[in-house]
Amino acid sequence: MSHNSFFSKFLRAIGIILMALTAGFTILGGVGTGCAAFAPLNPDWADSMGPLAQMQWLYIFYVVAGVAIGIAGIRAVILLVKGDAKAYRETLIALLAGVVIGVIHILTSRMLRGKSMPVDAVVYTTVLTLVVFLLFRIPGIWQGVNFDKGAGENENMAGGAAAILVGLMTFSIQYAMAATHTWSGINYAGAFNLALMVIGAGCVLFGCLIIVKVRRASKKIGDPVLQADRLPTTG
Repeated sequence: MSHNSFFSKFLRAIGIILMALTAGFTILGGVGTGCAAFAPLNPDWADSMGPLAQMQWLYIFYVVAGVAIGIAGIRAVILLVKGDAKAYRETLIALLAGVVIGVIHILTSRMLRGKSMPVDAVVYTTVLTLVVFLLFRIPGIWQGVNFDKGAGENENMAGGAAAILVGLMTFSIQYAMAATHTWSGINYAGAFNLALMVIGAGCVLFGCLIIVKVRRASKKIGDPVLQADRLPTTG
């Protein structure tokens, strides 16, 4: 499989976008665990979260670990876009850490309160992305997908698209998680609504700027007038 074939570019773009969404979802999941970690006995949700108080220290760890793993995932995305030689390894490390911590989180929650949503959704997403990246390593596929061969227009465009999708996910997460974060008629998934709006808007704007920049650079390279200007002249 050629590194520059359409299918290879498509797979690299899918990998970058999936990893970005997984990293963003992991960070949001870590932050979302805060209600259980820092105030499990709050009267609004004590009936549901109260049993977690006996292991509150562990849930504080889940918050810190979730945010840290998500940040590591974002770093891996940047390396994938750049085509860094460490990109694939760093991606696998972040994903494996997310699966291990996530599975332990699920088991702990099911043991203490009988259910574990929405942690399950984060872990399932992480597992899906891990499987995709492991499949990339199949020799015939890796020959074309190989992220170590440097950045190009395709990777930069995928990075821009990933930023936009992460921004849209940040905008909508409070609605998607409403079913598991609503107590006494209040959707606590929107507790950080202003911060989520600012971060989401920033991601969308950043992604759009990347795409515009890449498109402009592509047009300049393809412009025959500009190409003629670059040709050496004889005196």
